[in-house]
Amino acid sequence: MAEKKLTISDLAEMKKKGEKITMLTAYDCLMASQLDDCGIDLILVGDSVGNVLLGYENTIPVTMDEMIHHCRAVTRGVGKAMVIGDMPFMSYQVSEEEAVRNAGRFLKEAGAEAVKLEGGKEVSKTIKTIVGSGIPVMGHLGLTPQSVYKFGGYGVRGKDEEQASKMLEDARELEEAGVFSIVLEKIPAKLAKKITHEVNIPTIGIGAGVDCDGQVLVTHDMLGLFEKFKPKFSKRYAEVGKEMKECYRKYIEEVKNKVFPTEEHSY
Repeated sequence: MAEKKLTISDLAEMKKKGEKITMLTAYDCLMASQLDDCGIDLILVGDSVGNVLLGYENTIPVTMDEMIHHCRAVTRGVGKAMVIGDMPFMSYQVSEEEAVRNAGRFLKEAGAEAVKLEGGKEVSKTIKTIVGSGIPVMGHLGLTPQSVYKFGGYGVRGKDEEQASKMLEDARELEEAGVFSIVLEKIPAKLAKKITHEVNIPTIGIGAGVDCDGQVLVTHDMLGLFEKFKPKFSKRYAEVGKEMKECYRKYIEEVKNKVFPTEEHSY
């Protein structure tokens, strides 16, 4: 494990220098440890755990207790990367007091260094209160999966002038509220570039072009582990899921045919 934890100041310096920031998701100790060993900057314990590991149709059903459970596992495996806990649906919308309490759980119970929550101007007051309590916050604009029912799907956001203008305004509002970074998801590359130049905090893109200060993907997507669908913005770096299935089939065949275990694997 590395000797020095990445900090918010380091991220600000990386933006200033034009050094790209890398972020991937993890939901368990083993994967988090692998990412950390390879030098990832940020690890997001995303509410995408609902789709990827828990079998939910979307992120809406994910609970705070589930997020704390997975976040705690991740932080056990990390030495250098900054760990960010994703605040699930209805964990910050009811009241500012409840938002602070839930955000605090990620730091106090799970060992995360920051939290992420979705939304623009409508959550800026809540963000100010959380940040004022000493809890770093990452913002999230564009496609916000927790609002899937409100927007009626997972389409690209910010395509027309009105949406684009509002998103730019939201980004400024989030910076003013005190977020240290903003995820920009599934928005036109030109808009992401403009927002990146307009704000003084790092932007992390996912389906938002190359001009963001950093990039994030769901690790299970880029490994080919999650095979239900393949988003356009997610590059497959491997087909690990297919390889795993081949291993399972080979094991089943060898056990059925008494090929395994051999003397080598017996006492």
